[in-house]
Amino acid sequence: MLNRKCSLLLLLMTLLLLGFSAPVKKDRYFYEKRGEIVWEVPTEDKKIALTFDDGPYPDTTDKILDLLKKYDAKATFFVLGNKVERYPETIKREVAEGHEIANHTFNHVYFMRSISKATIMDEIVKTDKAIESLTGKKPLLFRPPGGYYNEQSIQIAKTLGYTTIMWSWHQDTNDWRSPGVNRIINKVLNNARNGDIVLMHDYIPGSLQTVKALETILYELDKRGFVFVTVTELMKGMTSIPIIK
Repeated sequence: MLNRKCSLLLLLMTLLLLGFSAPVKKDRYFYEKRGEIVWEVPTEDKKIALTFDDGPYPDTTDKILDLLKKYDAKATFFVLGNKVERYPETIKREVAEGHEIANHTFNHVYFMRSISKATIMDEIVKTDKAIESLTGKKPLLFRPPGGYYNEQSIQIAKTLGYTTIMWSWHQDTNDWRSPGVNRIINKVLNNARNGDIVLMHDYIPGSLQTVKALETILYELDKRGFVFVTVTELMKGMTSIPIIK
């Protein structure tokens, strides 16, 4: 028994001398500290970023744009490349009215562990080209569909000049499930904090719940003194987490 303990102690000392360390846990803290993923932006300013995924889709996106215009609110649209090509006029309107266009892949592909590097590159780059060709401006923000990411996808996005953007965990409206207008409203209003990034969608087949909820959300948050800004505008106030250029 004594010899066994001595052997284990010797092994431990050897590993320490060789610089052995435990595997790095690549969690939210790890990526936030490195500035590679942003979930929200700690700030004392009453600013909030509304984001809309999976569009554009004129039937709902145009209604959302009408509401945003009414409240002089700016938002960030994480768009799909195939819809950029299908509905260019909606993208042009988003840009003309001061909103931010960001990358959400070409075909809404989930970046699971089994996905290949080539597929990740293709999904991001095709959308990048579609947006830049139409707007003349390269997007700098990327959001992986479903919030699925891995080390490979993060580094590929970074290499392509993107910062990966998620959303505040307390501001996932789950509107894509069509949970009811009041549930969407309450999720946002009951949890609204400075620096939040709110997740909504401007393409939900057969549902206008997000549009109906948005009018109340904009009215109430405006009354509370919140300013609606793009994600990039929100990130300008960051000090501890740099924007990747």
